[in-house]
Amino acid sequence: MTRGKATATGFVAVLLWSLLALFTVGTVPVPPFQLTAMAFFIGGAVGLIWIGWAGAFRVLRQISWRVYLFGTLGLFGYHALYFSALRMAPAAEAGLIAYLWPLLIVLFSGLLPGERLRPFHIIGAVVSFIGAAIIVLGAADGFAADALPGFGLAFLCALTWSGYSVLSRRLGKTPTASVVVFCLATAVLSTGAHLLLETTAWPTDARGWVAVLGLGLGPVGLAFYVWDIGVKQGDIQLLGVASYGAPLLSTLILIVAGVAEPRPSLILAGVLITFGAAMAARASSARSAGN
Repeated sequence: MTRGKATATGFVAVLLWSLLALFTVGTVPVPPFQLTAMAFFIGGAVGLIWIGWAGAFRVLRQISWRVYLFGTLGLFGYHALYFSALRMAPAAEAGLIAYLWPLLIVLFSGLLPGERLRPFHIIGAVVSFIGAAIIVLGAADGFAADALPGFGLAFLCALTWSGYSVLSRRLGKTPTASVVVFCLATAVLSTGAHLLLETTAWPTDARGWVAVLGLGLGPVGLAFYVWDIGVKQGDIQLLGVASYGAPLLSTLILIVAGVAEPRPSLILAGVLITFGAAMAARASSARSAGN
């Protein structure tokens, strides 16, 4: 697969993650860890069907347990830290801190062999982050001192996902089929966390079950498979900046669905995110031309 196709494949994850909020709203009253377990079991099951159809089960036996441990810690660690942060701090502010991961991906990627970080990559990531901040903090009241532990967990959340994404590049020869095991292991760990910390609650109607299925098939399923391809074979800096499009698209989808109200700030946020992504794309194009 060419670098451009791999980047486009990775961007499919961003599009799928923009549906996360819509589907999650529809799953009320299912608690977070239970929902994570259900969604990842679905995503893992779909992956099993895929590798079974491709006859790739033997590949899974050839992958080191260290790779499986790495991937599981990445997926489960991110979600555990994210949910914990949102319990200990205001959701909007904690969510914004957690959403530092695209910027961290851009910065950390400069440490990878064969990657060159250009100024426009950094500037574009910062500009797009400001756009995302406008969306996330649109109704926030500010940062409170007693929420600092939650903010700390949110920052660890950003470090976890950015570290997972960048280090996945070092596992470029590891087949994407390994993500199946990551998903199933995350589902098992999430089940344990749910039984320890939450009270079980199931969707109350068909809409809720459809939303759970949608999560497992898309934002918490296919998204992680295509993201794996993108960060291993595509333009990781461009993917990092483009990821800021997820909160914008997510908000627009919620507005269309009648779940959220439109705000004038969305226009400014959209301009900033688009401009930042364009700057990163220009930097990537210049790098390719230089090569």
